[in-house]
Amino acid sequence: MNDFERVLSATTEWKDWGPAWLRTGDMHRELGDEAARSRRMVSAAEAWQRAAWCYHLGKFLWFEDRAMHDRLRELTISTYQRALPYLDPPGERIEVPFEGAHIPGILRRPRGASRPALVLLVPGLDSSKEELYAIENDFLRRGMATLAVDGPGQSENAPRFPIRPDWGPVIGALLDALRERKDVDLGRVGLMGISMGGIYGPRAAAVEKRLRAIVALAGPYDLSECWPALNPLTRGGYVFYTKSRDENEAFEKAKTLTLRGVLDKVTCPLLVIHGARDRLFPPEQAERIAREARKATLLMYPDGNHVCNNIAYKYRPAMADWLHDQLG
Repeated sequence: MNDFERVLSATTEWKDWGPAWLRTGDMHRELGDEAARSRRMVSAAEAWQRAAWCYHLGKFLWFEDRAMHDRLRELTISTYQRALPYLDPPGERIEVPFEGAHIPGILRRPRGASRPALVLLVPGLDSSKEELYAIENDFLRRGMATLAVDGPGQSENAPRFPIRPDWGPVIGALLDALRERKDVDLGRVGLMGISMGGIYGPRAAAVEKRLRAIVALAGPYDLSECWPALNPLTRGGYVFYTKSRDENEAFEKAKTLTLRGVLDKVTCPLLVIHGARDRLFPPEQAERIAREARKATLLMYPDGNHVCNNIAYKYRPAMADWLHDQLG
């Protein structure tokens, strides 16, 4: 929070946002490098994790300088990669072949568990797998493994693929690739999707029946219905990540990002979490998801904002406990 307030107070023009976070990330990365030279790897990993977060925040919905945006993305990935072996529990990078490229992911397993249940973590529009460290820990402390991924149009995969609505093949490829592993239980797989991930998860579960339970956190029912009220930065993000020429083309593509005609095919339990003060996707969107899905539970927080980030202490334990109960 101190870093955020310092950057905010020193940044008067939006074009300076990315460079300010680059400097802040560099400061933390240098602290990590210094600790590593002294073989203090716990301190090093903590600093590298903080640095990766800063680099990611610098590029979040910031497209003023495309070269700088790309640099911040690559620094997010490479710096967090250095931290992975020293996290508690450690992380392992995996790469799953997909349509001539790959889906990258970070797999973490709880200590002392032989074949834990697995929770797939799917980010939102401009989120990244490296951003999900704290959320991973909620599941890990309850004995579940986590696999955070960058799917099509997400962070590391943004240069390779545009955003797409059909996530069944994405999740299918991940589960197929993990089939030979003996250190996770693929008979007990859940998925937690954040914001746009709240559309991707149910769409995947409609066709991929190996998913046992889904959490849709702050997702829309139909993106095109929410489009008129989106702020300019978020619209710019959709232009960028759908690889559209302009907002008009991005809006046409937004019409495919919907759960209309999908939810009746989702046969596994679905937990819908939403904040009543969400200014990005209105709470009515979540209520409609809960009405149309067969086995849905709606958890609406009256004081929650988008992704309920202002009340993480409420929603994170609730969703982690629910998935733990569903996966056994």
